Amino acid sequence: MSLGARLKELRLKKGVSLQTVADVVKASKPHIWELERGNTKNPSLELLTNLANYYGVTVDYLAGMKEKDKDSEYLAFAREAEEKGFSINDLEKLLDLAEHMRGENKDVKS
Repeated sequence: MSLGARLKELRLKKGVSLQTVADVVKASKPHIWELERGNTKNPSLELLTNLANYYGVTVDYLAGMKEKDKDSEYLAFAREAEEKGFSINDLEKLLDLAEHMRGENKDVKS
């Protein structure tokens, strides 16, 4: 999937307008539109970083270096948990629990 397709998919999934994205990442609406259409091939690292932060994904994912972005899933989970008032200690406990559960699931499947 191309950068433009990823950007458009993320924007539609988030349910926001081109103008909203442009305002948040400090770019022009036409520039974001051109990125989504694939007409702009070399956005700046600063713009890619701002877009990745806004969408809760990594720059690697936007650039197509990862098809599935597990890092982004964890990042989105951490951001949501932080918004709900979870502490770092709470997050560490949740991640430990998840790892433990994965281990148990592996044992069951074997």
